[in-house]
This record gives sequence, C-alpha cells and structure tokens, in this order.
Amino acid sequence: MSTSPMPAEAPGLSAVLRLRGRAFGPGDFAVMAVVNRTPDSFYDRGSTYAFSAAVDAASRLIEEGADIVDIGGVKAGPGTEVDPAEEIRRVAEVVAAVRDRHPDVIISVDTWRSEVAKVVAEAGADLLNDTWGGVDPQLAEVAAAYGIGLVCAHAGRVEPRTRPHRIAYEDVVADVVAYTTDLAERAVAAGVRRDAILIDPAHDFGKNTWHSLEVSRRLDELTATGWPVLVAVSNKDFVGETLGGLPVEERHAGTLATLAVSALQGARVFRVHDAASARTALAVVTRLSGAPS
Repeated sequence: MSTSPMPAEAPGLSAVLRLRGRAFGPGDFAVMAVVNRTPDSFYDRGSTYAFSAAVDAASRLIEEGADIVDIGGVKAGPGTEVDPAEEIRRVAEVVAAVRDRHPDVIISVDTWRSEVAKVVAEAGADLLNDTWGGVDPQLAEVAAAYGIGLVCAHAGRVEPRTRPHRIAYEDVVADVVAYTTDLAERAVAAGVRRDAILIDPAHDFGKNTWHSLEVSRRLDELTATGWPVLVAVSNKDFVGETLGGLPVEERHAGTLATLAVSALQGARVFRVHDAASARTALAVVTRLSGAPS
C-alpha cells in the first residue's frame, strides 16, 4: 500500500504528456536516448564528444527507436569544472544540427542552468531535463517562456555534481514524491504547461544503492500521483552494485530488468544508452500487460 502523500492538486491518472505535437498517455512508453557531448562520460568515455560523432549518434539512436534524444554537455559526477559558456558551446550546436536533420524528433537537454536552457530552447530543444532538482528556479521560467517541457527530479537537495556521504531519509519514496510533485506544481505556477512536465526519482542522485532499489520497488507510488514518470537507470551504479559490483560494461541485463519493472509500474519515459534494446524490452512489457501494441 502506498505510504507517500499525494500532491494537493494531482493532475489525474489519465494525464497525457505532450511534447512537440506527440502525446504519450498511460500505457505509452517513450524511449529517451542519451547523447553525451562530454570527454569524460562514465559510459561512453568521450566517444560522442566530437560534434559530428554526437550528431551521428543522435541519428543512429533515432533510427533504433528513440522518441526523445537527450543531449548533455556536463558529466553528472564529479570531474573537471564546466562553466555555462563551455556547456553552451558543447550542446547548442548539436541541438541545432539534430533539429535541422530531424525536424520531428523530441530534443531534450540535460542541464540545471537557466542560461544554458535559454540558448538551447532558441536552438530547438523541446524539453529541459533538470536532473539536479531545481537548484536554479529560473529554469522553470525559461521552460514557460519558450513553451517547452521540464523534468522535475529528486536529487536529495545536493549540489550539482556532488556525491553526498551517508545521506539518509526517513522514507526515501515519500521524500521523492513530496519533492518532485512540489517542484511540478511550482513549475505550473511559473507558467510551464502541466502536460509538458515529468517527474523523475533520479536514481543514484543523492541516493545510495538501497535508496535507488527502494524507489524502483515502489515506483507505483510516483506513478499514482498522475504526473508522467521518467526513469533514468541505464547502467547506473546501483544496478552494478546490486549484481555484485559489476562494471559499467556488464550492467546491460540489469538495466533492462529494471526498465521492465518500472514500465509495469506505470513509468512513461525511459532514459537509456541502448535505444534498440530498450524498445524491444518495452514492446514485450506492452504485450505482457495486455495493452494494445
């Protein structure tokens, strides 16, 4: 039974996510594919850092079934400092090029900075993926001004690109539900379209492995709020640790299992490195759940 509080104004279980003219209702699964324009990504280790490599990777992922391409210019974990100007240099031209090559694809940008958000919105982005949980309140204002979407995430109230030591919650899922739904309602109050907002528990962000597993077990408490839920679990540390300490290149099967469990609990958007495998796994979930294919 759910123990998390419902938001004061839940949008309803039939809430539909609408981005760039596409609609994803309950039971629909959207694959969000990752393109890292960083030299130090934990997963691809800079293989898509070059401009042409990043744009070509986006095209390949779209061909493999990605509905959304999520472009990022800053490694999530600790590392070399990347200021806003450098982040803009890395992501804005890729957004513009992908938009030119793929007019209909949904483009997301992984950023927590409003100054970056404004530039990429002008370049053609449809969604701002704020994985650090609203540290820059002006990000929602940018989304509202440009009529684009926003991801409201729970990162444990930590500073971007930090890994807190011994973080604790009385009830991590209750905290995630309360925090993300509050961010979502504040975004609506700032003028962001209600049907362009997602909530994200942000596995491993401000959480240890136990917390991330608990969120996965009880993800239905997030989907019960009515807000479309994004899950970003692809090859993450909690998957590797759960399987005995597997390195990143051996976490694929665990990733797909976690995606399937999340989909069965009602998650709507899935951020992944392997779009083709995710699309196949989600197709199986659709058939198993009895939903129309």
